[in-house]
Amino acid sequence: MSAKHFINDPTLLVNSALESLTPTNPSVALDADNKIVYQRPNHGASQVSIISGGGSGHEPSFGAFVGSGLLSAAVAGTIFASPSAEQVRKAITSRVDTSKGVLVTVMNYTGDILNFGMAVEKAKAAGLKVEMVVVGDDVGVGREKGGKVGRRGIAGTVLVHKIAGALAAQGRSLEEVYKVAKLTAANLVSVGASLEHVHVPGRAPPDPNSAENLQVGEVEIGMGIHNEAGSGRAKLDLPQLVSTMLSQLLDQNDKDRAFLNVNSNEVVLLINNLGGVSVLELGGITAEVVKQLGSWGIQPVRILSGTYMTSLNGLGFSITLLNVVNTDIGGPSMIELLDYPCEATGWSAPIQKTTWEAKNAATREDTTGSDQGIKPSGLKADASALNDTLTSGLRAVIAVEPEVTKYDTVVGDGDCGIGLKRGAEAILKHLQEKPITGDVVVDVAHIVTVVEKEMDGTSGALFAIFLNALVHSLRVLSPGDASPQVWAGALKQSCDALSKYTPARPGDRTLIDALYPFVEVLGKTGDLKNAAEASKKAAEDTKGMIPSLGRAVYVGGSGFEQVPDPGAWGLASFFLGLAGIKSDEEGWEAI
Repeated sequence: MSAKHFINDPTLLVNSALESLTPTNPSVALDADNKIVYQRPNHGASQVSIISGGGSGHEPSFGAFVGSGLLSAAVAGTIFASPSAEQVRKAITSRVDTSKGVLVTVMNYTGDILNFGMAVEKAKAAGLKVEMVVVGDDVGVGREKGGKVGRRGIAGTVLVHKIAGALAAQGRSLEEVYKVAKLTAANLVSVGASLEHVHVPGRAPPDPNSAENLQVGEVEIGMGIHNEAGSGRAKLDLPQLVSTMLSQLLDQNDKDRAFLNVNSNEVVLLINNLGGVSVLELGGITAEVVKQLGSWGIQPVRILSGTYMTSLNGLGFSITLLNVVNTDIGGPSMIELLDYPCEATGWSAPIQKTTWEAKNAATREDTTGSDQGIKPSGLKADASALNDTLTSGLRAVIAVEPEVTKYDTVVGDGDCGIGLKRGAEAILKHLQEKPITGDVVVDVAHIVTVVEKEMDGTSGALFAIFLNALVHSLRVLSPGDASPQVWAGALKQSCDALSKYTPARPGDRTLIDALYPFVEVLGKTGDLKNAAEASKKAAEDTKGMIPSLGRAVYVGGSGFEQVPDPGAWGLASFFLGLAGIKSDEEGWEAI
């Protein structure tokens, strides 16, 4: 687990995080002494107030869910510890509108139930109308192990908040809001999984040799949101893990975990980030869950994927299913309540009801590629010789990849060589599948489509712009023979076109340093080998050149003094390959 934090003082961390909620949502205020985030009084109609809370470390739950259409107030404890009964009592009695009653929602943890429950009873004793709903949606711990404690509350709780908050905002009574909140809680199942435990700021660094640490490739299935153990550990890939988790949620033959028969025609899916999963990876997880739910015959009517209830920076996720049932209050439905607008920074569900219900399955299937309709130019070259020359250059790029990668590891992010190699391999494959025609405009145009598809990043864009300009320049110079002078003229025009899109010029330590000398010497001499040698020398001269553009500018250090520019070296290698010059351990030599 990572023990690195920007704020290591846990008290400062919690307090400052709570302070952040007021400038990001003007409708909420903070009682800093009692760690209560609450909606500011307004002149709107009175409604049932909804209060929740718990230990800090689960953000955006609960403070960031305070806002119109969701929670009226949230009470925070220290990290992973319940707030006190007095904090909760003050929230109920003095930080929300009590005229229509108050609903308190709490997750099924002993400290939370006792402290929130005590506050509720005190409020009732003072004459207030207050109800409390306890949410226990986790199936990670089965009946036998859970015993009298029951199921833990995890991310499904936010759906209770959203549905109850929307109903309250519509002016419904405390009895109705309480009933629907309980009904929602009773129709939830959730399970989590994590690749690592989390470190709480302010605590001693973890023992790297502790048996509690998960091994590489190992996952804790059913892990709670406070570092609690789940049902077990296993080495599983994502499809296997998702399959196991869905079985725990849905398998009615698992009597230890068959808490709910998910049999509704409408099911809501919530994929929750426990805090440390990248947005990219969460997308892959969501896709896998949706795919596997199909094999259970479940097509969710709403899919929420994001960060709703965390475990600090937990490297894990949870899956929640809501079995949508009739609310029995004469409407609105659970789905309508989920879709109801709210104004809380922590709630993320931007897709409107009308978009979900449209079920638009239309696609655009136009398969016209950028290489369609390329007209012959009449600018001719020997097809066999052109193929051999190109092949030689591309193989040189592939051969020099380790060297380019080594250089880019020093002054960049290490991907330049791989990117060039990937592009060269793709073009070689293309040449095998679609042989050179001898019409250079057609042939270069076909290669452009490969570059655009296979080469990404800055260098990929530069090559694509240059080659597209080259196609245009060659066509302007057609018809005729594609002599060295014709190539040089077209390459010069392509350099001019490229200069419109990048400030890079010779001397900036980029691939431009190897490109311009090649074009210049080819134009003057018409000799490919002389041009390639000029490119090689220019690439070598980038060693020690202070970078003006590219990643080397902000990588820092003195690496630029030790190696040439990786992009320039890769491009020079291509030109040397075109000219039939290869490298050996003694340096470059003519074949």
